[in-house]
Order: sequence, then structure tokens, then C-alpha cells
Amino acid sequence: MSVADDVTLAELTLYERLGGANAIDHLVDTFYAQMDTVPEAATIRAMHPDDLGPIKAILKRYLTEWTGGPRLYSPEKGHPRLRSRHVGFPIGEAERDAWLSCMRTALSVAITDDVARIEIYTNMAKLADWMRNLPGNPHDARRAGH
Repeated sequence: MSVADDVTLAELTLYERLGGANAIDHLVDTFYAQMDTVPEAATIRAMHPDDLGPIKAILKRYLTEWTGGPRLYSPEKGHPRLRSRHVGFPIGEAERDAWLSCMRTALSVAITDDVARIEIYTNMAKLADWMRNLPGNPHDARRAGH
């Protein structure tokens, strides 16, 4: 790989490195297929409606924008406010871990770029940890101390 190739790669968004819309679609579809089949995910699957179509569409729009693709989420939904949107669902360590397990598998199936896959998983793991809303989340303690 030449220096010019490195510059081009560095200029790509994560969305482009993942493979664009097709990769996001495959990722989300695989993620929810995992949630439907992995026994450890039964609790988080039960938090979703039977018809996953609308939820899949929202997650696809969110991930598209979150990874640097077209702005498909915020024009419709505004700021993600993910924690407040999920406040009605008890999210603790077990729920975080089940969600991340499904996503880790989906990423391994849908994303061929190893570096991009690791980058998105690392970012998702931080976000999933922050999403915990049951007592004992250290993020809440740090926020309360400021």
C-alpha cells in the first residue's frame, strides 16, 4: 500500500470503511437475528415489539449517521438522546452484555474490515456501558459528582 492509499483510507468515514448502506443493513439484520436466537438475549428481545421492522429501520438510520454516513436519523428524530429514549427499559450489566454479544457476532458476520470492525465495536461497547440505567452505573456517580 502506498502513502497515497493511506491518505485515501484515512479520509474515508467509518460508514464507508464498513461498506456503506449494504453493510449497515446486513449488520442490523444479523444483529436482530442474533437477538431472536441467542438464549442469553431473550430478556432484551422481550423489550422489543414482535414486529422488528420499524426498530430495524430506526437502528439502520441511526448507525448510518453515527458512523459518518448520510444524515438519516437526526432530521427525523433530532438528537439521539439514547439514554432518555431507553429509560423505560431496565438496562444493567446483563442486558448490556447480551446486547454486545449479539452485536459482536453481527459485526463478525457483516463487516469484513477488521480495523473498522474493532473501531465500531469499541465505540459501541462504550455507548452500551453508558446506557446502563439501573442503580450502580459508575457513569451516573461521576455525573452526580460534577
